[in-house]
Amino acid sequence: MAYAHDTRHATSGVSLGQRFSDLRVALGERIGRYRLYRETLAELSTLTDRELNDLGLSSAEIRGVAHKAAYGF
Repeated sequence: MAYAHDTRHATSGVSLGQRFSDLRVALGERIGRYRLYRETLAELSTLTDRELNDLGLSSAEIRGVAHKAAYGF
């Protein structure tokens, strides 16, 4: 049986250095979003049920709210 393998490099004029730079920027943004998620989660976790209720939240919603704050969905 014969196999065909097609390897394409979609560089479209972008240098390796530029790709690494873009990767570094994307990684920094991802770390920043994760840090925001963890900080929001930590802050909301310190609130009492009454304080959460004043904000219109329940303790079951904390993770979802933190995720939405950090990632937008």
